[in-house]
Parts: sequence; structure tokens; C-alpha cells
Amino acid sequence: MTRRLITELQPQTQVDQVFLATHKQLRPNRNGVLYLQVELADRSGSITGRLWNASEADFEAFEDGDYVRVEGNTQLYSGALQLIVTHVERADPRSVDETDFLVLTPADVARLQGELRDILGTIRAEPLRLLVAELLADAELMAAFARCPAGVKHHHAHAGGLLAHVVNLLRLADRVAPLYPALDRDLLLVGVLVHDIGKTVELESHKGFSYTDAGQLLGHVLLGLDIVADKIRAIETRTAAPFDAEAALRVKHMLASHHGQYEFGAPKLPMTLEAIALHHLDHMDAKLAGTIQLLQAEASIEGGWTQYHQAHGRKFFRGRG
Repeated sequence: MTRRLITELQPQTQVDQVFLATHKQLRPNRNGVLYLQVELADRSGSITGRLWNASEADFEAFEDGDYVRVEGNTQLYSGALQLIVTHVERADPRSVDETDFLVLTPADVARLQGELRDILGTIRAEPLRLLVAELLADAELMAAFARCPAGVKHHHAHAGGLLAHVVNLLRLADRVAPLYPALDRDLLLVGVLVHDIGKTVELESHKGFSYTDAGQLLGHVLLGLDIVADKIRAIETRTAAPFDAEAALRVKHMLASHHGQYEFGAPKLPMTLEAIALHHLDHMDAKLAGTIQLLQAEASIEGGWTQYHQAHGRKFFRGRG
């Protein structure tokens, strides 16, 4: 059977092909009967797979991050395409063409890393330059930064997603800052770099994408504040001089407030121009990327509109062209 991307799958389609498995769970239904739920992905997106009347053996048959061969049929449920699985087994990775599953190729990642360094290299303020240099010099941190998704489901949910999200925000900040002379461009760029840096600890990104214990207990905002504080202490130790206190405070405030509202997980509301700009740029990029992902996921469903999406409280118009 010819391989089809997830975005090419139609409802009521028989499937027998390989996917990347993430977020597997063994759950009971309302009658206490177990079923296996797993997110199945390729380079175009993901689809939820469900195997009814599953067993512990089915759950243990593969791990998050494995390639799996799946048999089943697609169907629409609550406005989303899902895959009802009849059989799933671990696939031999030697038989898999990894380009079918990489949203970003190694060349794409290298290009984004170069662009990140180029834009950050334009920062002039000395304390902020030192902080950026300290972060970029941490090879382990930067490897995780390039590997990590920006989220596990809603936007940039793929390897390299965090890097892609941050580079796009750097581009936006670089264009927006000149329109508002009162904005401190250097500070905004550093805020973009660090706002989600805690996700390198919050998310497991070596084998599938899931939350670490630290991610579950603390979250990426607190973890990011720890990373920034550690780097500032390292700078002070190396230079034998105190780091600029106000610069440190402003950077930490951007990180702490970038979610914008208490109900969205922000410990503080944005209270500086740079924090306000960061929040709105971050929100825009996440929402647009997430909606584009949603539109692509339903690209094969007929009609000009998507299905109704409960999480968004609406459906979206794709156009009829």
C-alpha cells in the first residue's frame, strides 16, 4: 500500500503503514475496559490512534519515540480525524525513511541555528551580550534547544520546533522594534531567546515528546528562571564583577510574564514595554502556527470549513479554491 501523509488521509480510509509513536497511554473506558491511545506522527502532523480492548502486552509492545507499523481505519470523531487501530507493532528502524518524519532536516536546523546567532550577534548592550554568549556557549543546553519542540501538541510540536519558534520571534522582534523607538530592541531579543528556554528541561525530547518530572512539578517558566539565574552567576564568577541588576530583573520579568495572564500560567502580568511586546509576539506566532497546523491536519477533508474544534470554540474557513 502506498504511503500517505497524515494530512492526505480521508475519513473511512484503510491504513497499513509506519508512523512515529508518541504519548502512548493505557486508559480505561467508562466501563473499565482498557484501550490504548497513542499519537501517531509524520512530517505533516499527527493523528490520535486508539486500540480498543487493549492489554498490557499491547502497551509494552513499543515505546514513545519508536517507529510502529499500524493497521486500522480512519474516522471522524468530535470534529477530528482519528485512527481506529486493529494492530500495532514496532517497526524495524532500518526499514524506515526518516525524511518521512522530519519536519526540519539537519540542514534546516543548521540554517536556523546560524540565523539565531546572526540576529543575537547584533545586540550591543554589554550585560545582555554577556548573557547571550553564556547561553550559546553551553553546548548541552543548545543541543537540547535545537532538538526540543515548542510544545507537545498545539504549536511547533516537532523536533526543532522550539528553535523554529524562537527564530521566527527574533525575526518579528527585529522588524517590530524599529516601529516603537521606546522599545529596547536588545532587551526584547534576549527576552525572545530565554522566554521558553525552560522547555529544554520541561520536555523529554530524546525519544518522543513528553513532560519530565521537573516539567510536571515546576513548569518551563520556573525552570527558565533557574537557567537564567545560573548563567548570570556564572558570568559574575568569570568576570569577578556584579551583573547589571536592572538588566537581570528586566530579563527575568519578561520570562515570568510572557504568558500574559494569570489564568494562562503567568506568575506576573507584563509590566514593561518589552514584556508586553514579547507576550503579544509570542501569542501571535503560537496561535498562527497552531492554526496552520490544524488547517494542514484537515487538508484532505472536503468542504471549505474545518470541523468544529472545542478547544478553539469555533471552526475555521479554509477557502474553496
